[in-house]
Amino acid sequence: MTSRSRRPGTPRDRKLPAEASAPAGRQKTVGFGFVALLSFLAGMTDAIGFLRAGDFLSFMSGNTTRLAIAIGEGHGGDIARLAAILLVFVTGNATGVVLVRTTGERQWPLLMAVTVVTGLVAALAGAAPSPWSYLPLVFAMGMLNAAVDTVAGHPIGLTYVTGALSRFGKGLGRFLCGERRGGFLVQMLPWIGMLTGAVTGVFLLQAWQETAIWAIGATALLLTVVSVMVPRDWLRPCFGLGRP
Repeated sequence: MTSRSRRPGTPRDRKLPAEASAPAGRQKTVGFGFVALLSFLAGMTDAIGFLRAGDFLSFMSGNTTRLAIAIGEGHGGDIARLAAILLVFVTGNATGVVLVRTTGERQWPLLMAVTVVTGLVAALAGAAPSPWSYLPLVFAMGMLNAAVDTVAGHPIGLTYVTGALSRFGKGLGRFLCGERRGGFLVQMLPWIGMLTGAVTGVFLLQAWQETAIWAIGATALLLTVVSVMVPRDWLRPCFGLGRP
C-alpha cells in the first residue's frame, strides 16, 4: 500500500488561531511591561532629581513652563539653566536614536549607556549637588525615549505622560460614543509607571539620602539585563525596533 503524500496547506499544517496568537500575546505583554518599567525609571529619576537639585529631569512640559516664567520675570540664571536642560534632553533623544540605529536596532547598548551615565553622576554628584551636575541625567532620560517606538502598533511615550493621559481620555471618549475598542487602556501604563517610580524615588531619598541616586543606575542596569533576554525577532512587535 502506498501512502498518499499530504500537500502543504492542509489543516494539519495550519496553526490554530489560539496557537498563532499566543506569541503575539506574549510579545504585547513583554512590550507593555517593559514600557511600564522604563517609565518607572524615568519617574524615579525625576523625583530624586527634583528633590535633590530642584529641576525636573524628564518632565520637559514642566520645565518649559518654568522657563517661560523665568523669561517673564527676567531671571537670567534660571533661563540659562532651564534652556540648557531642554537642549540636553533633545540632544539625548537624538543620540539615543543614533545609538539604536548604529548598534543593530537593539536596546541593550542604549540602556547600558544610560546605566553608565547615571552611575557616573551618582559617583560624582556629591552630597550637595549643583543643578548643573544633574544635566547628564537629563541626557540619559532623553536617550531612554529611544528604547521604544511602538508596542503592537500603539504609539507609546515613556516620559511624556501628558500625551499618554490625552490619548487615554480621547480613547475613553470614543468608547463612550460606541467604539468598543479597549486599546486606549494601555496608555495608562506609562502614567502608572511614572507615578510609582516617582513615589519610590521619594521613599528611597527619605531612607538613603544622597545615596538614593545609585538606585537609578541599578534600575537601568536591571533593564539592560532584561533587554538582552528579549529575542531579536521580538524587537519590532514588542518595541517598534528593527527592520520590517
